[in-house]
Amino acid sequence: MSKTSNINRVDGFAKVTGSATYSAEYKTAGVTYACLVGSTIAKGRIKSIDTKKAEWAPGVLAVITHLNVEKPAGYEQAKQRNNLGQPLQIFKDDSVRYYDQPIALVIADTFERMQYAASLIKAEYLKEEHTTQLEKAKDKSRNPGGDRAKDYNRGTEDAYKTAEVVLEAEYTIPTEVHNPMELANIIAKWENNKPILYTKSQGVEGTRKSVGNVFGIPPEDVEVHSEYLGGAFGMGLHTWPYEIAALIGSKKIGKPVKLVLHREQMFTNVGFRPYTIQKMGLGATKEGKLTGLSHEALAMTSNYEDFTEATVNMSRFMYDCANVSTKYRIAELDTCTPIWMRGPGEATGSFALESAIDELAHKLNMDPIDFRKRNHAEKDQEQNKPWSSKYLLDCYEAGMERIGWKDRKNKPGSVREGEWFVGYGMGTGTFGSYRNPTTVKAKFLADGNLVLQCSVNDMGPGTATMMTAIGAEITGIPTENVVIEMGRSGLPKGPTQGGSATTSSVGSAVHDACNLLVSKALGLATENPTFKNTPITDLVFTSGSVSSKKEASKSVSLGTLLSANKLEELAVENESKGSEEAKKYSIYSFSVHFVKVLVNPNLGKIRIAHVVSCADIGTVINHKTSAGQMYGGAVGGIGMGLMEALEIDHRFGRPINNNFADYHVPVNADIEKQEVFFVNKKDPVSNPMGTKGLGETALVGMAPAIANAVFNATGKRVRDLPITLDKILEPIVATS
Repeated sequence: MSKTSNINRVDGFAKVTGSATYSAEYKTAGVTYACLVGSTIAKGRIKSIDTKKAEWAPGVLAVITHLNVEKPAGYEQAKQRNNLGQPLQIFKDDSVRYYDQPIALVIADTFERMQYAASLIKAEYLKEEHTTQLEKAKDKSRNPGGDRAKDYNRGTEDAYKTAEVVLEAEYTIPTEVHNPMELANIIAKWENNKPILYTKSQGVEGTRKSVGNVFGIPPEDVEVHSEYLGGAFGMGLHTWPYEIAALIGSKKIGKPVKLVLHREQMFTNVGFRPYTIQKMGLGATKEGKLTGLSHEALAMTSNYEDFTEATVNMSRFMYDCANVSTKYRIAELDTCTPIWMRGPGEATGSFALESAIDELAHKLNMDPIDFRKRNHAEKDQEQNKPWSSKYLLDCYEAGMERIGWKDRKNKPGSVREGEWFVGYGMGTGTFGSYRNPTTVKAKFLADGNLVLQCSVNDMGPGTATMMTAIGAEITGIPTENVVIEMGRSGLPKGPTQGGSATTSSVGSAVHDACNLLVSKALGLATENPTFKNTPITDLVFTSGSVSSKKEASKSVSLGTLLSANKLEELAVENESKGSEEAKKYSIYSFSVHFVKVLVNPNLGKIRIAHVVSCADIGTVINHKTSAGQMYGGAVGGIGMGLMEALEIDHRFGRPINNNFADYHVPVNADIEKQEVFFVNKKDPVSNPMGTKGLGETALVGMAPAIANAVFNATGKRVRDLPITLDKILEPIVATS
């Protein structure tokens, strides 16, 4: 990419007019309707389940439980806990592992009949003692194993304890739920003993593999459609029990089955950010040089699967420090398996790390940005590699200027606007920039269109727009003539959309395929009489035509070239993957969120007055969609910092705020002013466009920025999210 585009979302019109078809909206002949009946206990066994009234109800086609299910072939093959591709084996036996675990599937000919029949099912249980509090499971915590969860030590372990200035603190992240507008859903059917799914998935190929594993069939026999997603944020990275249940039901009745979870089930059956307790130990000289850093995390997992994430990993390389140690542990709770949530472990870890950095800076009476600059890492000490590029200091400077950092005072509560306390805070974020092997097919059609095909889907960040921008620049085809086909099986294999790797992976594949396609078009032109004996190096392809560099009047349209060769299209299909050179570097994106808060001492009300988000993501492909991701990430961080927490009644192991009235998420009124800035300097190593990942980085660091700003305004350090008025009101009243 030689320049940043600023095109509108190519799927925008379809989405706002309702012409975009989401998975539950596909028109399927003979479709039936299904729902899941959940357990009312958190742990135990099903003593009995009465389904007779439901089975006799009008329009009911099937009621499936562990007593009559035809178990998929793959159930007996799955032996390991660390297998996210094969989730809880629904209806396998009479065990109950968490509250609202599906215990029955009801299928009827109408939605209303299905709901009524489900209400008739009654179950009795043999209850067992359950645990849904992480604090009560601490003594059973363990290292989950695997390279990512290994204890890490650089230099002297716990060296911070002997430092001149020491900070020790504990931080807590509660369970947070994805809650996209679009509910989890699937239309499942079978044809010729092969499953067809219209489902909410962030990875078409991953879904094919996991469904194939469950039913003991080759992934190539699984057809998946997931062209549009109404938000996923990580929940679409797993094949969940509801999807397998729908497939089981469809196979049993020989008809298509549509299943849509209701909102309460979104809190219990499709994962969430895991409850995590973190301990930080930091040590520094009196001059502000870090001498030791220790980071320990304890996170929840389910009692049937191991879920892990990179909570402590950011602490290993973010700052220049000779002595660093990290430990990661998990403890089993009687809940659904957690899952990655946008800005996954790094967002959780950054709250502890960036809050602790701010706390230590305050203890040293240093400006928190000056403290960070003094400990800026010039290389990746964890991997002992140079950065491919790093413009984090540029982000600091840009953010300080835009937020008005000069008005910040080190002493909390020093700045007021009328009756409001004013606080300024910031948090640094980072996330690895990855590039996965990806295949894209590029085609020139006789009508002048460029078609780009890949099975990757777009859960919202603008993947189709990115592909359009890259394809249009390389080929010169107008953006309105670029056609994107994506989000379903049968297309060239694309990656799962997650981990901020889509642009680097798919974008690189589009870049390479389009360059090959242009070369193929130029080669075809050399066979045309107009360019007889003209070297290919003297030809150029622009706007659907081949022209001579030396004689601009010599030009042949693509349509003419195809017609002359009796071709309907000119196509290339190419796999693109990372270079060996890139392995010599540490490739990360960086971001900084700056926040200005206003806190009312009489009400404890917190207003987000101004947010400035600055990011180093290499070349920006399309400014509009990139800025949209940064805006969205910051807003997600506001929810994380101020509002979101799943409340559990631990007596019963059930959520009590499993609805949008009681589980608060940010809305437009919760942020008064927001700015986004990109460094926009090409990374020379990451990929042909020089881009780095954005999606996760857009959220990482936002929650600690808010916490640090609240401290600066009030003098109250909140270490357990979310920051609610009860946690700050008393200290403010005392101060005022």
